[in-house]
Amino acid sequence: MSEATKADSKTGAGRFFEDFRLGDEMVHATPRTVTTGDAALYLALTGSRFALQSSDDFAAACGFTRAPLDDLLTFHLVFGKTVPDISLNAIANLGYADGRFGVPAYPGDTLTAVSRVIGLRENANRKSGIVYVRTVGSNQRGEVVVDYARWVMVRKRDASSPAPAPAIPDLADHVLAERLMAPSTLDFAHYDLTLAGSPHVWESYSEGERIDHIDGVTVEEAEHMMATRLYQNTARVHFNRHAQAAERVGRRLVYGGHVMILARALSFNGLGNGAKIAAINGGHHVNPTFAGDTLYAWSEILARWEIPGRGDIGALRVRTLAAKDRPCADFPDKGAGGEFDPSIVLDFDYTVLIPRRG
Repeated sequence: MSEATKADSKTGAGRFFEDFRLGDEMVHATPRTVTTGDAALYLALTGSRFALQSSDDFAAACGFTRAPLDDLLTFHLVFGKTVPDISLNAIANLGYADGRFGVPAYPGDTLTAVSRVIGLRENANRKSGIVYVRTVGSNQRGEVVVDYARWVMVRKRDASSPAPAPAIPDLADHVLAERLMAPSTLDFAHYDLTLAGSPHVWESYSEGERIDHIDGVTVEEAEHMMATRLYQNTARVHFNRHAQAAERVGRRLVYGGHVMILARALSFNGLGNGAKIAAINGGHHVNPTFAGDTLYAWSEILARWEIPGRGDIGALRVRTLAAKDRPCADFPDKGAGGEFDPSIVLDFDYTVLIPRRG
């Protein structure tokens, strides 16, 4: 291809590592008006049973105008908008931190996203680097629905190109209880434990408790690609089998967000009243997941927090780990040297709002 033809190209190859600059702000394309169809498809792809997101009547009794979108559906719809500008040339999405959910998103809302580069670091092999961004997703009224940081490994276009000076952001270990953004109308005083499917409330849990969620779910090729399309996530590693055949793993990678939503759905068995995610404290995609893998999950209660002035709502900081092709009755985790068990694919630290007894 001649230089003139390259200059006239109407297509975009996405940003490579050397294209990012500290402080860059990106207004992401394609606003998304979400519908009940999106919510239904998400339910079909996860089997999630949380009553708050399943029933308009249940949600109304808890102070919502109707059943809100699942928090992780909101998160991934916003995330998907960022992919063409940030991670189209990603090798892997590495982690999340300091994420807070704001006002609930409902069918009919239009979601947009803006990101800012908050850190950059070239890898030692000079073939790639780590890009840190903070993304804010908003509704049509400019209200924040989710605000989070993530970091992603991105290929370089040219290994010999100069790298920016390393800048690694200082990200909080977790979102403090006083920074949680519980919806102002949220009311669990009349929360129906029978309809929710679990008798366990905030007082039922203790710090350090571990819960084996027992059930497993096999990841299917068509389902993980459909889920990724639902979010309009265009990362090539999830779709292009021809291109991935030439890469080290030789296969399409399952989007880590799909692993996350399946682990969350599995957690219902044991955390069924952890109805509303308030924060994403941290998350790491530890190992790749492929179609045909069967996921299991277990959770640890890291902390219990009271919400000031609220006797009806408490918060649980939860760490959920997903393992592939390994049931979690013995709670696979890190070894003595800090290395993860080879079966672990996700380490997800988040905070849920849960009803209290009184």
